[in-house]
Amino acid sequence: MDMEKIYALQNEEEQVKALYELFDEKERLIRSKSASVEFLTSVYYIEKYLQQGMKMLDIGAGSGEYSRYFADKGVAVTAVELSEKNIRDFREKITENMRIELMQGNALDLSVFTDESFDVVLLMGPLYHLKSKEDQQKCIREALRVLKKGGVIFFAFITHDIIFLTELMYNADYFKSSDFDHETMRLMDFPFVFHTIEEARKLTTLPELDTLYEIAVDGLAELVQKRIDAMDAESFSAYLRWHFMVCEKKEFLGASNHLLITAKKRQ
Repeated sequence: MDMEKIYALQNEEEQVKALYELFDEKERLIRSKSASVEFLTSVYYIEKYLQQGMKMLDIGAGSGEYSRYFADKGVAVTAVELSEKNIRDFREKITENMRIELMQGNALDLSVFTDESFDVVLLMGPLYHLKSKEDQQKCIREALRVLKKGGVIFFAFITHDIIFLTELMYNADYFKSSDFDHETMRLMDFPFVFHTIEEARKLTTLPELDTLYEIAVDGLAELVQKRIDAMDAESFSAYLRWHFMVCEKKEFLGASNHLLITAKKRQ
């Protein structure tokens, strides 16, 4: 199925399922040094809050890179994923030592879980796909409902403004394309949904939450991917130290394909 046929689907759930039949999610975070920056940065911040015996919910788990990483370290992980293909890819990599419960489900309906069931909630994919503000808010409400008081939640967004330069890297004629409104310079929310920093903040600034971090989670990694991928281990380690030093700075937040907002649910 090509992108035009996916776009023609009227149901967002079916669009997402069809997109991931086409899109290879299982290699996205691990295919290269530059691609791994997003994963390594997210792990760095998630591990700040993990303690022995905690329960984690990974909503929109994709092909399971985060779930498997933390389950391999002894965390009890429940993973919810919509796409059949991602679930197939996920299952192939689960080993016997991993405490993972994997189920197919929709981020808009977590009724299978009781209130305040989890210590840590990862919302690392659903907000890439939900177009309406109502659905985005519903998704966040469900995630917060199942998060324990004092628990920590991680919201991932695809940022809006830098995408123009990212796409320009692959297409010299991108600024002639129909991917955005040429008057407002607003991207079309397909195949993914894009948020400015202000829009992401508005969604996650809620009475029951205290924001902990705003993180330019992959920073400029895709724009300079050839340089990063050519690095030896020593250089890449130094690059990551620099990235961790600057990724919380306000001036870097919009210069990243992905934004990670971390918040704590009030007691």
